[in-house]
Amino acid sequence: MTALRPLRWAFVWMVARKELLSTVRDRRTLTSSVLMPLLLIPLFTVGFPLLLNRAFSGQGEDRQKVGVIGTLPDALRRTLTLDRGRERGVQLLPVTDAVRAVQDGTVQAVLSVPSPLPTRAGAGSGRVDLYARLGNLKAESGVISKLRAALEAYNGDLVRADLRARGLPDTYLTPVTVQEHDASRPQEAASGQLAFIIPMFLLQFILAGGTATAIDSTAGEKERGTLEVLLVSPVRRAEVVVGKLLATTCTALTSAAFGLLGLLLSGPVATLFLKSQVSRVSSTLGGQLNVSAGSLGVLVLMALSAALLLSALLIAVSIFARSFREAQTYITPVSLLIVIPAVGLQFADFIGRSAGLYAIPLVNAMVVILDVVKGSLSVPMALLAAGVNLLVTVALVLLALRSFGREQVIFRT
Repeated sequence: MTALRPLRWAFVWMVARKELLSTVRDRRTLTSSVLMPLLLIPLFTVGFPLLLNRAFSGQGEDRQKVGVIGTLPDALRRTLTLDRGRERGVQLLPVTDAVRAVQDGTVQAVLSVPSPLPTRAGAGSGRVDLYARLGNLKAESGVISKLRAALEAYNGDLVRADLRARGLPDTYLTPVTVQEHDASRPQEAASGQLAFIIPMFLLQFILAGGTATAIDSTAGEKERGTLEVLLVSPVRRAEVVVGKLLATTCTALTSAAFGLLGLLLSGPVATLFLKSQVSRVSSTLGGQLNVSAGSLGVLVLMALSAALLLSALLIAVSIFARSFREAQTYITPVSLLIVIPAVGLQFADFIGRSAGLYAIPLVNAMVVILDVVKGSLSVPMALLAAGVNLLVTVALVLLALRSFGREQVIFRT
């Protein structure tokens, strides 16, 4: 019956203020809640494209060793070894065993020619066997890409020479060309292929921001022996739970707010500091936020509902721990509730949007955030997701309140 009495908000805010002051005094918590979200996302969205661009351009500027079995036409040899601006050709070396030469690192790829290749179009066809580590990203983006381009260029040269000899234009074999135009929404274009990292980052920052406060206000107080003093004070246990929930939610939302600010800053930072060719990589990969004021309001709503749910879950779990370290052990699997669905969001385009998907706690928040960043927001589904998260929050708060009322939990040693 005590839990049904009206809350005395003065006591609730007193408990919340005490926990927030304890959090503010911990510089490590402030670093993880403020600096990490604010700096990590811009560094990722700027640094990751920069590293990729350096890796890909480095492959183009390297002269890879390519083994040859058989005889290559002189024109094809020139095409393979020719330098084109900053992109260098390959170095051709004779080998006898293609597979062994690639596996032991003597060469990065091997071209095997079982029979003489044609030197003009219409003089029959030939086959070139390419041996390389086909599943290796470095090989695919480097030597394999060069070899495919060179062979395609050689075929094109033969066909164009034959067309000119017949008095036909180069476009004779391609009467229809395709020009692609991006019809994506501006938000979807900004988010790009890394759109799934935005909801993952936001919820991870919410979890990281609330974890320290939740553990310190439950298991930490049990370890210091101050929780018992608080529970015998005039403050009701429901007010203690709600106060700790508010404090945990505040720190979680603070972390999410700085994470959101980092996402908003990532676009201007990328444009300002990255070169044009790196910016193209960045725009393709995305991972940036471009939303309207209304969509930003939905983001805040989903962040609030997710923060309340995660805060209630953290408190409900941490109260069972006997020490700070034990609470950290209990909470570690909670991150999997975010990471695993976030990885699945990479394939969100293949997942049908149904009401059932938006009724899954936490997952629904990530799906709605992904909808927002891609410009495909459904307001009714967002409200459904927020409502489900709030209902689960209430259930977890009741569970935490029940635990606070059990002496075997509070005085567990």
